[in-house]
Amino acid sequence: MKTKDKNRQMRVINPGESLERFGDLEEFAIDVLVGLSEINKKLPSKYLYDAEGSRLFKEITRLMEYYPTECERETLENNKDRIVSHVADEPFNLVEFGSGDGQKTSLLLDHFLKLDLDFQYAPIDISQSAMVELFDDLDQKFPSLRVEGIVSEYFSGIRWLNNRSDRKNLVLFLGSNIGNFSHAEARIFLRNLWSCLNNGDLVLVGFDLKKDIEMLLKAYNDSEGVTAKFNLNILTRINRELGGQFDLSKFRHFGTYDVFTGAMESYLVSLERQEVFIEEIGRSFSFRPWEPIHVEYSYKYLQSDIEILAKETGFKVREHLHDSKKYFIDSIWEVKKTENNNSQG
Repeated sequence: MKTKDKNRQMRVINPGESLERFGDLEEFAIDVLVGLSEINKKLPSKYLYDAEGSRLFKEITRLMEYYPTECERETLENNKDRIVSHVADEPFNLVEFGSGDGQKTSLLLDHFLKLDLDFQYAPIDISQSAMVELFDDLDQKFPSLRVEGIVSEYFSGIRWLNNRSDRKNLVLFLGSNIGNFSHAEARIFLRNLWSCLNNGDLVLVGFDLKKDIEMLLKAYNDSEGVTAKFNLNILTRINRELGGQFDLSKFRHFGTYDVFTGAMESYLVSLERQEVFIEEIGRSFSFRPWEPIHVEYSYKYLQSDIEILAKETGFKVREHLHDSKKYFIDSIWEVKKTENNNSQG
């Protein structure tokens, strides 16, 4: 798919695949069946982000108690020239995994354009509708920006881009999204990213740092109850899309911190003994009083954890960028490949 503006290209990679896969009812039903059948019940966090969930999450990012968004915005704003120093010497692709509402990335796009850097923006997202929405926003904000939008899985998109471009890549993975992976999952994700990139390519990864536990608890249990609505919305989605019969008044949100793993954990807790039937699955699920459903992890890091993670996955840390309170790090890593480790990767 090509857009009318010569500065705007949208590519749909592997169009035979279900690109709006998170909306696929069969996959959704299977994941719900598997998750609610386990001894420790869980629902995949990706299903939190339907249209209403995405709206509620944007509302969360504006709350006083929810510090990560503002901390990362400050980090990028105050370190724009530090980021430029890593890429300004040659043409490059600014690749982004999932663009969200684009506010933080816009800080970099605006700065790069003002400096007349030789780059193109290459957002990668599985959702074609999200890409169309992003293009509409970019048309208004940055009419001169060159954009190669890729509708694809992240790693397929990176490989496709590298096969047709010999530019250096700077990959953005913002918003502490890496924290939604367990440490083992994060290593797998980052090693797969390393495998897709070329020697010398860069990644900028956002990490929320370990800090005062009370601050963490307030951030994930906000006084306005928006986080509770956000997490409970997954039950509303099951009711709407799968014919579920969840009574939301019989569940409550609970956010807690695991001091052993360093993760904020979000649960939906059943307030009484109950049976919930889901039509598309064709069966009922039993809940005991105070039985939890796990819905999301948000792992927090020490700077030393970040450095170990980079080394374990084939990257070299170039620079850590902090906000003024040192609550957050945007860490710039370089892909390091030799003939030996490249063959192993």
